[in-house]
Amino acid sequence: MEEKRHTSLHYEKELQTIKDGLIYLGVLTEAAIGKAMKSLSGRDTELAHQVVREDDEIDRLDTDLEERCIKILALRQPAAIDLRFITTAIKITGHLERIGDMAVNIAEKVMRLNEEPQLKPYIDLPRMSELVGNMIRDSLDSFINSDLEKAEQVRRLEQVIDDLNEQIFRELLTFMMEDSKNIHRALLVMQISKNMERIADHAKGIADMVTYMVTGNCVRHQSCGMTT
Repeated sequence: MEEKRHTSLHYEKELQTIKDGLIYLGVLTEAAIGKAMKSLSGRDTELAHQVVREDDEIDRLDTDLEERCIKILALRQPAAIDLRFITTAIKITGHLERIGDMAVNIAEKVMRLNEEPQLKPYIDLPRMSELVGNMIRDSLDSFINSDLEKAEQVRRLEQVIDDLNEQIFRELLTFMMEDSKNIHRALLVMQISKNMERIADHAKGIADMVTYMVTGNCVRHQSCGMTT
């Protein structure tokens, strides 16, 4: 009886380790986005290089968490909510790893932008960075606490990011039409904005997975659950 109790406690510890790892991975990706944006607004190329270097730790943690989840699936054979928790955790690590890649993409664009005069004051991009950071944090909070309301808040914020991305695109298009010398820099800024928009998509993807984990309903595609 005592051995069974110990095994159960060990299983709970394994699940908690997954939660803690996801939180830490989320902190790293959110920090990477913040540093990438700071390197842009502060024209700090060395900080952009730091974002690229630190992506190795995000990749390492992503691999470690995925291996832990697979081990639990193989040895524990979880059922019901625990099974959805583990499979959701595996997909979330993938979303976070790709968010880290987006931060690297932004940092690489910053390195190139910092070699030239600044095209315009950066106002909307820092706002996007702040919002996507909130989306990452809230999506993980919704996962840890099975909070459907917070997951829905993340989904609503995605539209705000889409609107900002469209606004930046229109503004930069005007810059390019006014002077062809602006085209190269404007395209780089557009790509940064697009990466922010893609980060928001991944945060929404995490929120969608939380809804699936808690309710068993797929909300990623309108066709999910529909019969033909």
